[in-house]
Amino acid sequence: MLRKMLEKDRKRIKRKNHIRKRVSGTAERPRMSVVRSNRALSIQIIDDTKGHTLASASTLEKELNSIKRNLEGAGQLGEVLGKRLLEKNITSVVFDRNGYLYHGLVKAMADGARKAGIRF
Repeated sequence: MLRKMLEKDRKRIKRKNHIRKRVSGTAERPRMSVVRSNRALSIQIIDDTKGHTLASASTLEKELNSIKRNLEGAGQLGEVLGKRLLEKNITSVVFDRNGYLYHGLVKAMADGARKAGIRF
């Protein structure tokens, strides 16, 4: 079982590195990085030229800990981040799925951000 999980993680990291060669965020169009774990969901907006995180949202935050780790909750998290970005006048981002398949929770977070008005 452990061996299978290590192999799965190795493959995801390999996909992630392959994607990150081409995907980079700028001040005008920052990178939206998605992380999903067994416990929480998290999204960060990153300006790679400066190495700064411009905005973030996570189910570990006090005001967002009522959001469940399911499809509906992932969509809500994407909408929350979208609203935070619009407050900072950021309307367009580059999506970084972080090696995860664009399916399920990752897709729901992206759709939630699109619903809030973010383009990518």
